[in-house]
Amino acid sequence: MNNKKSKKAVWAPATLSEYDGVRFLHLDSIWVQGAMRIRKPQQLELEYIQRMMVWMLWRESAQVREGHAVQLGLGAAALTRFCHKVLRMQTTAVEINPTVISACRAWFHLPEDDQRLSVLNADAARWVAEPERVQTVDVLNLDLYDHEAASPVLDDEVFYAHCHRVLADGGLMTVNLFGRNASFARSAARIASVFGSDQVWSLAPTKEGNTIVVAARGVQVPEREELERRAATIEAEFELPARKWLRLVRPLPMSIINQLRAEPQT
Repeated sequence: MNNKKSKKAVWAPATLSEYDGVRFLHLDSIWVQGAMRIRKPQQLELEYIQRMMVWMLWRESAQVREGHAVQLGLGAAALTRFCHKVLRMQTTAVEINPTVISACRAWFHLPEDDQRLSVLNADAARWVAEPERVQTVDVLNLDLYDHEAASPVLDDEVFYAHCHRVLADGGLMTVNLFGRNASFARSAARIASVFGSDQVWSLAPTKEGNTIVVAARGVQVPEREELERRAATIEAEFELPARKWLRLVRPLPMSIINQLRAEPQT
């Protein structure tokens, strides 16, 4: 969860529930902000969170563990734990709600900061806009929703341009698009207008309605045979359903590409 900070911000309190061995994070509402299987805290429990790791298909298997991974929006810290503990990457999480950070450290096995982990109580929009961030990130995960989960709270071309700017060459961004008021086509078009339509892909929606978008900075997609080999390696090493991802991923829909082509150039 992340939002633009007001002068007197009042943060939704973090609460939890448990069912069938899984602990869920909420923010003063019924909407699930994240989940963790209590006996397997490093496992990615929710399907859409697993799909946020689809960027691994676009990287050579030998390089999957390399570089700097950043999460904008902490949720229940699942991606942060996975990148830090399992992939052992340099990991940064940016979360504006301090109660979420406290809850993750108390209830969701988020470790204290160390040489490879930095959890920042900060505004994601301001963080990506800072000049020193230019091309310092290899993997960027965006999951930015308020306590009502209605639509992404950061979803404009200026924000996505800053996200593109922080990515190193060959860097990859995954975005969770979900919400009762959200428009996939609108958000995807904004991302594509910044990254280029040939650098944006999406997965079919989950049954809950989460659609994961992948955007890259200067990535060449390998042949199908190589993607299948990478998927098999990901499944064997990390127990993630990468071959299923490969069946679900698709280029940006032509309707969105045509919409971009029809827009006047500035």
